[in-house]
Amino acid sequence: MPKRNSNQHIVWHKSVVKKEDRQALHGHKSLMIWFTGLSGSGKSTIANALQLELFKKGISVYLLDGDNLRHGINNDLTFTENDRKENIRRTAEIGKLFVEAGIVVLAALISPYKEDREIARSKFNQGEFIEVFVECPIEECQKRDPKGLYKKAMNGEIKGFTGIDHPYEVPKNPEIILKTNESSIEECTNSMIRYLYENINLLQTREE
Repeated sequence: MPKRNSNQHIVWHKSVVKKEDRQALHGHKSLMIWFTGLSGSGKSTIANALQLELFKKGISVYLLDGDNLRHGINNDLTFTENDRKENIRRTAEIGKLFVEAGIVVLAALISPYKEDREIARSKFNQGEFIEVFVECPIEECQKRDPKGLYKKAMNGEIKGFTGIDHPYEVPKNPEIILKTNESSIEECTNSMIRYLYENINLLQTREE
Protein backbone atom coordinates (compact mmCIF):
# COMPACT_ATOMS: atom_id res chain seq x y z
CA MET A 1 0.00 0.00 0.00
CA PRO A 2 1.45 3.43 -0.91
CA LYS A 3 2.60 5.51 2.02
CA ARG A 4 1.29 9.01 2.58
CA ASN A 5 3.58 11.54 0.92
CA SER A 6 5.48 13.29 3.73
CA ASN A 7 7.44 15.67 1.48
CA GLN A 8 7.54 18.94 3.41
CA HIS A 9 7.32 20.91 0.17
CA ILE A 10 3.90 19.48 -0.70
CA VAL A 11 1.28 21.71 0.91
CA TRP A 12 -2.50 21.29 0.85
CA HIS A 13 -4.03 24.01 -1.32
CA LYS A 14 -7.36 25.25 0.04
CA SER A 15 -10.18 25.86 -2.41
CA VAL A 16 -11.98 29.19 -2.29
CA VAL A 17 -15.21 27.29 -3.01
CA LYS A 18 -16.20 25.28 0.06
CA LYS A 19 -18.07 21.99 0.29
CA GLU A 20 -21.01 23.81 1.86
CA ASP A 21 -21.15 26.14 -1.16
CA ARG A 22 -21.34 23.18 -3.50
CA GLN A 23 -24.00 21.50 -1.37
CA ALA A 24 -26.07 24.69 -1.53
CA LEU A 25 -25.66 24.76 -5.32
CA HIS A 26 -26.85 21.15 -5.63
CA GLY A 27 -29.60 21.73 -3.10
CA HIS A 28 -28.83 18.80 -0.81
CA LYS A 29 -26.25 17.33 1.52
CA SER A 30 -23.40 15.24 0.15
CA LEU A 31 -22.36 11.92 1.63
CA MET A 32 -20.84 8.50 0.99
CA ILE A 33 -23.14 5.46 1.02
CA TRP A 34 -21.03 2.31 1.27
CA PHE A 35 -22.71 -1.00 0.34
CA THR A 36 -20.88 -4.08 1.64
CA GLY A 37 -21.79 -7.76 1.43
CA LEU A 38 -21.02 -11.05 -0.22
CA SER A 39 -20.84 -11.49 -3.97
CA GLY A 40 -24.36 -12.07 -5.21
CA SER A 41 -26.00 -10.42 -2.20
CA GLY A 42 -27.46 -7.63 -4.34
CA LYS A 43 -25.14 -4.70 -3.55
CA SER A 44 -24.76 -3.36 -7.09
CA THR A 45 -28.41 -3.98 -7.96
CA ILE A 46 -29.69 -2.01 -4.95
CA ALA A 47 -27.07 0.72 -5.40
CA ASN A 48 -28.11 1.14 -9.04
CA ALA A 49 -31.78 1.23 -8.13
CA LEU A 50 -31.10 3.81 -5.40
CA GLN A 51 -29.01 5.88 -7.81
CA LEU A 52 -31.92 5.99 -10.27
CA GLU A 53 -34.49 6.96 -7.65
CA LEU A 54 -32.31 9.74 -6.25
CA PHE A 55 -31.59 11.00 -9.77
CA LYS A 56 -35.33 11.14 -10.47
CA LYS A 57 -35.72 13.26 -7.35
CA GLY A 58 -33.16 15.77 -8.59
CA ILE A 59 -30.28 14.57 -6.42
CA SER A 60 -26.77 14.79 -7.87
CA VAL A 61 -25.60 11.20 -7.40
CA TYR A 62 -22.91 8.88 -8.75
CA LEU A 63 -22.21 5.17 -8.29
CA LEU A 64 -18.71 3.73 -7.83
CA ASP A 65 -19.08 0.02 -8.57
CA GLY A 66 -16.25 -2.24 -7.47
CA ASP A 67 -16.11 -4.21 -10.72
CA ASN A 68 -16.21 -1.05 -12.83
CA LEU A 69 -13.37 0.51 -10.84
CA ARG A 70 -11.25 -2.57 -11.51
CA HIS A 71 -11.62 -1.86 -15.23
CA GLY A 72 -9.97 1.52 -14.74
CA ILE A 73 -8.24 3.13 -11.79
CA ASN A 74 -7.93 -0.19 -9.94
CA ASN A 75 -7.02 -2.38 -12.91
CA ASP A 76 -3.54 -2.92 -11.49
CA LEU A 77 -4.89 -4.59 -8.34
CA THR A 78 -5.40 -8.31 -7.72
CA PHE A 79 -7.44 -9.96 -4.96
CA THR A 80 -4.64 -10.44 -2.45
CA GLU A 81 -5.28 -9.06 1.03
CA ASN A 82 -3.01 -6.05 0.44
CA ASP A 83 -4.56 -5.27 -2.94
CA ARG A 84 -8.05 -5.54 -1.50
CA LYS A 85 -7.05 -2.98 1.13
CA GLU A 86 -5.67 -0.68 -1.55
CA ASN A 87 -8.85 -1.12 -3.56
CA ILE A 88 -10.89 0.11 -0.60
CA ARG A 89 -8.48 2.96 0.13
CA ARG A 90 -8.63 4.31 -3.41
CA THR A 91 -12.40 4.00 -3.57
CA ALA A 92 -12.79 5.88 -0.30
CA GLU A 93 -10.45 8.64 -1.48
CA ILE A 94 -12.43 9.01 -4.71
CA GLY A 95 -15.64 9.05 -2.68
CA LYS A 96 -14.24 11.80 -0.48
CA LEU A 97 -13.66 13.97 -3.55
CA PHE A 98 -17.26 13.44 -4.64
CA VAL A 99 -18.52 14.42 -1.19
CA GLU A 100 -16.35 17.55 -1.29
CA ALA A 101 -17.94 18.29 -4.67
CA GLY A 102 -21.38 18.26 -3.03
CA ILE A 103 -22.50 14.97 -4.57
CA VAL A 104 -24.11 11.87 -3.05
CA VAL A 105 -21.75 9.02 -3.94
CA LEU A 106 -22.55 5.32 -3.67
CA ALA A 107 -19.96 2.56 -3.49
CA ALA A 108 -20.77 -1.14 -3.98
CA LEU A 109 -17.87 -3.37 -3.00
CA ILE A 110 -17.54 -6.64 -1.10
CA SER A 111 -15.01 -4.90 1.20
CA PRO A 112 -14.61 -8.01 3.40
CA TYR A 113 -12.45 -6.54 6.18
CA LYS A 114 -13.90 -4.52 9.05
CA GLU A 115 -10.63 -2.61 9.49
CA ASP A 116 -10.67 -1.41 5.88
CA ARG A 117 -14.27 -0.25 6.14
CA GLU A 118 -13.43 1.66 9.32
CA ILE A 119 -10.45 3.30 7.61
CA ALA A 120 -12.76 4.31 4.78
CA ARG A 121 -15.22 5.78 7.31
CA SER A 122 -12.45 7.74 9.03
CA LYS A 123 -11.88 9.81 5.89
CA PHE A 124 -15.29 11.44 6.22
CA ASN A 125 -16.87 13.81 8.71
CA GLN A 126 -19.41 12.55 11.22
CA GLY A 127 -22.65 11.68 9.44
CA GLU A 128 -21.14 11.69 5.96
CA PHE A 129 -20.43 7.94 5.77
CA ILE A 130 -23.36 5.52 5.69
CA GLU A 131 -22.45 1.84 5.90
CA VAL A 132 -25.09 -0.44 4.40
CA PHE A 133 -24.76 -4.16 5.07
CA VAL A 134 -26.48 -6.07 2.29
CA GLU A 135 -27.14 -9.29 4.19
CA CYS A 136 -27.86 -12.53 2.38
CA PRO A 137 -27.09 -16.14 3.39
CA ILE A 138 -24.18 -17.52 1.40
CA GLU A 139 -26.38 -20.44 0.33
CA GLU A 140 -28.69 -17.99 -1.40
CA CYS A 141 -25.76 -16.10 -2.94
CA GLN A 142 -24.43 -19.39 -4.29
CA LYS A 143 -27.85 -20.22 -5.69
CA ARG A 144 -28.06 -16.87 -7.47
CA ASP A 145 -24.40 -16.85 -8.59
CA PRO A 146 -25.09 -14.20 -11.28
CA LYS A 147 -21.50 -14.24 -12.60
CA GLY A 148 -20.83 -17.93 -12.09
CA LEU A 149 -18.03 -17.09 -9.66
CA TYR A 150 -19.10 -19.36 -6.80
CA LYS A 151 -19.14 -22.33 -9.13
CA LYS A 152 -15.63 -21.50 -10.34
CA ALA A 153 -14.40 -20.94 -6.77
CA MET A 154 -15.78 -24.27 -5.58
CA ASN A 155 -14.16 -25.96 -8.57
CA GLY A 156 -10.82 -24.44 -7.61
CA GLU A 157 -10.68 -22.15 -10.64
CA ILE A 158 -10.68 -19.02 -8.45
CA LYS A 159 -8.52 -18.74 -5.33
CA GLY A 160 -9.17 -16.40 -2.40
CA PHE A 161 -12.87 -16.00 -3.15
CA THR A 162 -14.82 -14.32 -0.35
CA GLY A 163 -17.15 -16.73 1.40
CA ILE A 164 -15.45 -19.83 0.04
CA ASP A 165 -11.75 -19.77 0.92
CA HIS A 166 -11.54 -16.14 2.02
CA PRO A 167 -13.29 -14.61 5.08
CA TYR A 168 -15.97 -11.94 5.18
CA GLU A 169 -16.13 -9.96 8.42
CA VAL A 170 -19.76 -9.06 9.09
CA PRO A 171 -20.33 -5.40 10.05
CA LYS A 172 -21.12 -5.01 13.74
CA ASN A 173 -22.84 -1.61 13.71
CA PRO A 174 -23.81 -0.59 10.19
CA GLU A 175 -26.22 2.30 9.78
CA ILE A 176 -28.56 0.09 7.74
CA ILE A 177 -29.05 -3.65 7.19
CA LEU A 178 -30.86 -4.78 4.05
CA LYS A 179 -31.88 -8.46 3.97
CA THR A 180 -32.21 -9.28 0.30
CA ASN A 181 -33.40 -12.83 0.91
CA GLU A 182 -36.43 -11.40 2.72
CA SER A 183 -37.11 -8.12 0.90
CA SER A 184 -37.36 -7.19 -2.78
CA ILE A 185 -35.03 -4.73 -4.49
CA GLU A 186 -37.85 -2.19 -4.52
CA GLU A 187 -38.45 -2.61 -0.78
CA CYS A 188 -34.72 -2.26 -0.03
CA THR A 189 -34.50 0.85 -2.20
CA ASN A 190 -37.50 2.41 -0.49
CA SER A 191 -35.93 1.68 2.90
CA MET A 192 -32.81 3.54 1.78
CA ILE A 193 -34.83 6.50 0.51
CA ARG A 194 -36.73 6.76 3.80
CA TYR A 195 -33.49 6.63 5.78
CA LEU A 196 -31.86 9.38 3.73
CA TYR A 197 -34.85 11.68 3.93
CA GLU A 198 -35.93 11.01 7.50
CA ASN A 199 -32.67 10.22 9.33
CA ILE A 200 -30.13 12.16 7.28
CA ASN A 201 -32.46 15.01 6.24
CA LEU A 202 -30.87 14.92 2.80
CA LEU A 203 -32.64 18.05 1.55
CA GLN A 204 -31.75 20.22 4.51
CA THR A 205 -30.04 22.86 2.39
CA ARG A 206 -33.19 23.21 0.28
CA GLU A 207 -35.28 23.78 3.37
CA GLU A 208 -32.94 26.52 4.50
